[in-house]
Amino acid sequence: MQTLTQPDFGSQRFKANPFPFYARLREEAPVFRIMGPANEVGWLVTRYEDVNQVLKHASLSKDRIGSMTPEQRARMPWFVKLFEPISQNMLSRDPPDHTRLRALVHKAFTPRLIERLRSRVQSLSDGLLDAAQRKGSMELVSEYALLVPVTIIAEMLGVPSGDYRKFQRWSNRLISNTNMRDVLLSVPSILMFTRYLRKLVAQRRSSPGDDLLTALIQAEEAGDKLTPDELVSMVFLLLVAGHETTVNLIAGGTLALLQHPEQLDRLRKNPELIEPAVEELLRYASPVEISTERFAREDISVGGVTIPKGDLVFAVIASANRDERQFQNPDTLDLSREPNKHLSFGMGIHYCLGAPLARLEGQIAIQTLVNRFPRLRLSKPAESLKWRTGFLMRGPKQLPVSLS
Repeated sequence: MQTLTQPDFGSQRFKANPFPFYARLREEAPVFRIMGPANEVGWLVTRYEDVNQVLKHASLSKDRIGSMTPEQRARMPWFVKLFEPISQNMLSRDPPDHTRLRALVHKAFTPRLIERLRSRVQSLSDGLLDAAQRKGSMELVSEYALLVPVTIIAEMLGVPSGDYRKFQRWSNRLISNTNMRDVLLSVPSILMFTRYLRKLVAQRRSSPGDDLLTALIQAEEAGDKLTPDELVSMVFLLLVAGHETTVNLIAGGTLALLQHPEQLDRLRKNPELIEPAVEELLRYASPVEISTERFAREDISVGGVTIPKGDLVFAVIASANRDERQFQNPDTLDLSREPNKHLSFGMGIHYCLGAPLARLEGQIAIQTLVNRFPRLRLSKPAESLKWRTGFLMRGPKQLPVSLS
């Protein structure tokens, strides 16, 4: 039997189809030791039940720096400290800080308030497809899948429209790390992104608006609810998480439908399927391939393996979503799959705050696209497509399609 070795998480071959490797891990090494992107010891957890446990485990911290001793912090590589200004958000904190920070933005992402964005998401999708229709073709990632979520989250925060491409470029650089070289190459983007956010906050302080950034600034000015660094970090998180995953949902979901024409035809004939269809595309395509790291505060047991204190733990969402112990025929795309308890939005206290928004954007963007263009098809063979690199996310880098 071939020995299991750590794959190149940044290779095009692996990103195009990581599922056979994860299937082997589930059977042979469901808790698998690796070296992480910054050369730290980590563990890939791949079975559904174990991933579910990891996402909710009380002894796994999200606040790595906060969990370190002064001696451990002193030994950190110099560049890690550059990440601190963008690491003081709710995704990188444990309670009670996590609870406090999440409460500040929770009200903006309730299903009721997100539903109010329906007409804006629809008009935006229609406008982008109007432009594409005039050409008869489209590069679906840059001209549609990216622009829908990035425009919506930027408008919610009050980011000037002329800056969308700029912060998206920095964001993409930061989530594309698969090794130490990538981490070092991302340093300029960290510095530019942080400088941009501080300038944006300063502008909004002097000229408040009717947006989420102004609301966060006012919370900071009200007292101890938010520090200046937490404010910058929260805006960073909302901008990045508010669009990166949904890009992959729309683009990866569309690709899955084009590769399964019988399911695409089902959706066109039964538009009421769009809600379960998006849930199945979230499971099948897994826009977040691997959850952000967790830090073992003590020795813990996962799947019969003892993970030592100090090691990183990575929950492989894409593997859990294809686990045959949880899903019948997991490698089959079934738009009416029921039940479908996928883990694409996580579990526990870090469950994705933006899930209602991602669902709304995915449903509208995908349904509008497939209904409007009955002859939608790939312009190049699927096996020749390039994939986005990065340890955590998975989605096509480009998706050229013909519309007529």
